[in-house]
Parts: sequence; C-alpha cells; structure tokens
Amino acid sequence: MTEIRPMVVDLSHWDPAYDYEAVKRDGIVGVIYKATEGQSYTDDTYVGQQKAAKAVGLRWGSYHFADASPVGGQIDNYLRFAAPDGDELFCLDWEDNPSGNGMMPIENVRIWIDEVERALGREGQCVIYSGNTAKEQIHGVDPFMGARRLWHAQYGTTPSWQKSWKTYWIWQFTDGEYGPDPHEVDGIGRCDINSYAGTAEQLLAEWATGSAKPAPEPEPKPDVPEVRITTTGALNLWVNDECVVSSTRRG
Repeated sequence: MTEIRPMVVDLSHWDPAYDYEAVKRDGIVGVIYKATEGQSYTDDTYVGQQKAAKAVGLRWGSYHFADASPVGGQIDNYLRFAAPDGDELFCLDWEDNPSGNGMMPIENVRIWIDEVERALGREGQCVIYSGNTAKEQIHGVDPFMGARRLWHAQYGTTPSWQKSWKTYWIWQFTDGEYGPDPHEVDGIGRCDINSYAGTAEQLLAEWATGSAKPAPEPEPKPDVPEVRITTTGALNLWVNDECVVSSTRRG
C-alpha cells in the first residue's frame, strides 16, 4: 500500500470550500479549481474561491475540463477566463466527458497543451490530469506527454500509471466517496483529495513550474594544515603542531 499524504484538493462549483482557514489548518497546501469546460463554460464560483484561498496563503491552480469540441475554442476559453499568473499551476483535465461532447482526442490534447504553454510563455509546465484515459489512449511511451507532470487519478491503495511517466506528481486517491481515507477536508467536507510524496516545502517550491530542485549539499571544506616556522636556534617547519623539518642555523 502506498503511503497517503493529503496536501492538495481539487474543487469546482459542486463542492466549493466554505472556510479556507480550516482547509489550511487541515494540512492542505494547494487548491486546483475548475475554471473552464469546452468552448464556453466558465465556473462562476472560480474568482471568489481564488481570492479566498490566496488570502490565507494557499497555492492556487486551475484546470480546463476538455471535451471533443474544436480545440481552438477551448484554448481561447481557458486563456481568456483563467489567465493564470506565473505562480499558479495550470492543468488540462483529460478524461471521459459525460456531458455528451465526448472526450478530447489525443492529437488535440497535444495542441491544447502546446498552444496554452506558448501563450503563457511556460513551456513544459502544463500538468496533465488523467487515469485510465491515458492508459487507454497512449500506446507505448509518449515523450511529449511524459515530459510534463502527471496528476494521476486512481481510487485504490496502490496506484499504477501509463508508462510515459516514470512516476506521478500528485495522486488523486479519492473523490470523497471511493478510494482510501480520508474522504473529507475541514472547511470543505467530502471532496477530491490528492496525495504528494514529498514535503510541504517541496510542494510549495515546485507548485507552479515543477522545476524546483533541492539545494545541493555544500561540499566539505578541505582540511588546511596550520603551518608555522620558528627560527630560534634552528629553522623548524611545524605542521599541525608537528615538527616536520628541522635544520640547525649556521652563523
């Protein structure tokens, strides 16, 4: 069983937080909120929730729920509404869409990611949310997909993911009903909860870009011997209190 370390929630108008101070006290570090869907939908709770979460010092991110409609309209919808700042995470939610518009084909997934990253000047920083869809739609190793962080969805105790990724970045282990505990977060109630394998400090550092690396350990300083020379009666060379050379002075 994989250790579960709940640090991130993902929310929408279905389950907005009512007390972000309580959310933070419960150990949550970041919030990823639904911003848009398809070519025209925008979540009317997004802006208020964004302000409330940031006011208490939580990290903020947004996601676009993809469908099979023309990808250009979906790109415009997300960029126009979410307009993520440089310190905010941005994500494409790639899964089956039960609304009737169907699932975004993989070629449009690549277009959406590429165009949004280019528009934001943030190449390689899009987070990809997926679970079974990635396993079913990606054949073999896809370098484009694998070069970006995977937000993996699987409601079980031992996650497994598509082999384009060496590992996932965060793991959505429950939707508030299925999956292992916990199913609730203070200040929200039942909701989607995500585990992060590192420390809260690491998550904060890499939140927006994914590129943060721990500071390298300082190299140990070499031992520098203490050297002194005495010339009283003889010329002596001392290293760390040991006389290593001695010669009698001649007048």
